[in-house]
Amino acid sequence: QSCLSRQQLLAAIRQMQQLLKGQETRFSEGLRAVRSRLSTIHASLAKATPELPAASCPALQAPADGRKFGTKYLVDHEVHFACDPGFQLLGSSTRMCQANGSWTGQEPHCAEISECSSSPCQNGGTCLEGLNHFKCLCPPQWTGTTCQYQAQTAPPAWSVTDDPAFSRQPRCAQIAQTQQCSCDPGFHMSGTASNGICQDLNECEVYQQGGGSRLCAHACVNVPGSFRCSCPAGYVLLGDGKSCEDIDECSLSQDNCTSGSTCINTGGGFQCVTPQCPTAIGNVSYVKTSPFQCERNPCPMESRSCHQAPKTISFHYLSLPSKLQTPAPLFRMATAAAPGRPGPDSLRFGIAGGNNRGHFVVQRSDRHTGELLLVQSLQGPRTIHVDVDMAEYLDRVFQTKHLSKITLFVSAYEF
Repeated sequence: QSCLSRQQLLAAIRQMQQLLKGQETRFSEGLRAVRSRLSTIHASLAKATPELPAASCPALQAPADGRKFGTKYLVDHEVHFACDPGFQLLGSSTRMCQANGSWTGQEPHCAEISECSSSPCQNGGTCLEGLNHFKCLCPPQWTGTTCQYQAQTAPPAWSVTDDPAFSRQPRCAQIAQTQQCSCDPGFHMSGTASNGICQDLNECEVYQQGGGSRLCAHACVNVPGSFRCSCPAGYVLLGDGKSCEDIDECSLSQDNCTSGSTCINTGGGFQCVTPQCPTAIGNVSYVKTSPFQCERNPCPMESRSCHQAPKTISFHYLSLPSKLQTPAPLFRMATAAAPGRPGPDSLRFGIAGGNNRGHFVVQRSDRHTGELLLVQSLQGPRTIHVDVDMAEYLDRVFQTKHLSKITLFVSAYEF
């Protein structure tokens, strides 16, 4: 009897197993049917719903009498504005596109600068306002754009016959009972016909007063019958006899920079520079990895201020002529991902410090590059500092920052 009961029990268990297997198969088929139905609905919905365009802001125009830098109007992109010479910017010089489709800051306007407000006319001259310029009405005894030169009422010093080289006897000939006299090229007749003398023509003065093209890039020196050009110290006269070229004292080893400092060639001279890393503050400290670069030491995991400090600080030195035509690209910053690591998907560039920051803007030139532009001309001689930072973001989360400290040596001359 027990043997029979055991056979019945085994048969019942096998029957239950078959039943469960059947239930499992039907359940799997049901799941497959539901999944297939969901996929069909999803595909039809996706086809019906157009893909939303990337969020952007309305287009911005350059202000009247000004310029606009930047052509992308997507979220987190910046547009910069600057005014033409003779105008000053009112409103925001930089505006950023926000996620809600609006721009930060105020609409910029360019207002005319009163050129006469600085009283440029000297020696009693009267200032007249013009479009982007001024004109001085000078008293009778003064001349020049700002009445800075005394007008010539007596013969100029160069015509006085004290130096025999600057005056000579004319060449005369008797032609048909009359005496005809002439001077060599570069001289002109002075005095009466009976006792005339040939005096040197000062080409430097004549061309300066005529307002024509300049004879010399720098200084004109009058010589008997002609002229020659000269250049300031630190420059050499080129083969055309009028242009000046800077002497590179660094490459010619004409500098006196001590060991540990680096020679930087500048217009008309040189500078010895020794960049220094910032002193340690709290958890933030730097180590010099090359003569022109510092890198931040590893940060403690919990130190937010350390992670937000620049990861690298680099030093750059540029030499510029005076009154450089703008806009002029000066410097580029770019990022590169380390092998095997995802690079940033977004960059933000900004001017972080320095003097005369209003002369510059930073604009994105492509996805991984930013460019520093000079938008207001600089008159030398002067030294300008500007700091540019580049922040890296991944999925809109700040990753790290790099700082470039740029020094501009502006020459006293326009060459």
